[in-house]
This record gives sequence, C-alpha cells and structure tokens, in this order.
Amino acid sequence: MRILDILAQGQPTVIDLAQPLQAGMPCSPTHPGFHFALTQRHGDGPPRPDGITGSAELIVLGGHVGTHMDALCHVAADGLMYGGVEAATAVTGGRYHVHGIDQVPPMVCRGVLFDIPRLRQVTRLGPAEAVTEADLVATGVEPRPGDVALIRTGWPQLWHDPSAYVGTGTGVPGLVPDSASWLAERGVRAVGGDTIALERIEAETGHSMLPVHRILLVERGINLIEVMNLEALAASGVTEFFFVCAPLPVVGATGAPVRPLAVLDGGTDRDAS
Repeated sequence: MRILDILAQGQPTVIDLAQPLQAGMPCSPTHPGFHFALTQRHGDGPPRPDGITGSAELIVLGGHVGTHMDALCHVAADGLMYGGVEAATAVTGGRYHVHGIDQVPPMVCRGVLFDIPRLRQVTRLGPAEAVTEADLVATGVEPRPGDVALIRTGWPQLWHDPSAYVGTGTGVPGLVPDSASWLAERGVRAVGGDTIALERIEAETGHSMLPVHRILLVERGINLIEVMNLEALAASGVTEFFFVCAPLPVVGATGAPVRPLAVLDGGTDRDAS
C-alpha cells in the first residue's frame, strides 16, 4: 500500500525505532558517552516583564551514541574510504569534506525487518551469536534495491543493563560477513540493527575487528544505523513498512543521532512502496 493511501485512511500507526537519550544509557566503549545538564532552571533568574521564564540545557555526546547513523567516512581500510578516497586527505579544517554525515540525504523509503529471534523461536539471540546469510534467507523477507534493511536480535531487552547490552566480557550478536554481503548484493541503501555495533562482537576481540563495517561502509558505500529499538515493530507482526530517517546534518561528522520511524497502515506484511 502506498503511503498516500495510508495517510488518506486516517491516522497511521507510527512506531518510534529510537532508544531514549539519557544519562547512564549504554554507550560504545570506543566513543564518548552522553551527558546532559540544565544550564538554567525556571526560577534561577527574575521573570521577564510578561511573567515568562525560560529553561535550557547543555547536551554533550559523541556522534556514535544512542540511535545513530554511521557516515561513510566513519571507517577506512588500508588508508582508503569508500570509492578509493584517501582518508588522509579527506579532512579540511578538522572536518571531513568527503562522505560526511551531512552528505547523507533523508531516507524516505521501504523498510524491511528481519526478525531473527522469531525465526529461531527464542526471546532474543545469545551473546556473540551470528546472524548468517542462511538466517536472512530463511525469514522469507525479500529486500529490494533502495530499501533499508533492519536486523532484530532482541538485544534491546537488555537496555536496562548497560554492561550486558554492550556485551562486556560476553560479546554481542549481529551480522557476519556473509549476511552483510548478501544484503549489499541486493542494493539496500542502509542496514540497521538493535545492537551497539550492528555486527557480531566476540568477547575475545571486542571492537578491534569489524569486518561488517568494512564490507558495508568501505567496500559498498552503505550507511549503518545502530542502537535501534525494534521490539515494538516486531510485536506488530509486519515485515515491510514505510521508513523515515534522517541524521542531524553535522557538517563533516562521522556519525550523528537519528530518530527512525516506521509508518504502518495497521495490517500485516503490507506493501509499503
């Protein structure tokens, strides 16, 4: 069903796919965390003549904290970024002038969900468990060129326990090279997941080895969306939907927060194209 038809029928179902930004939230061990402080509270100063008071805050966070999108400049391999761009010459004035997050257009397209726990009939995947090409094929979901593919592991069920969510000492489930290549071969524009790094993180190697990042970002030019919350979307039973997502246009940044949305018409497995 086309999105205009969905909107014409009345208020659509919109599912927020982002995790909340708050102090103490799980953060990648390789990136700055999230910090929030009120800089002015109501009552800190006298009211304006009309009785109005104001309140404001300071927010400090890394570009790869919370639900966020990776720009193509986030990863280089052997000194080269996507398209053979030399990483050493891609920075001007402390910012990337090539492949920055500000160069990623808004994504308004079809989204597809690969619900791996449902496939395996489990609540969530185990630590360091691989999501393989065979798993993706077995779901029966068929990504098309231009789609955004979302991979559910059930890991947001551990969001309340930052150490467990990050996989400290245990690892984290996710994509492996064969499943990443399978998605890339189908022409998806972005791949998203509900874990800290989208790909499988093994306890022994941690974040020191990221082959899926290399395949998707460096070799295929496909943006990644990480730390999503796909639980409500999975509970809806849909596998395809209208997808909306845009990163903050931080000039020259390697990543930025996003708030992805899935728009449903209330049915199941409907065509969102």
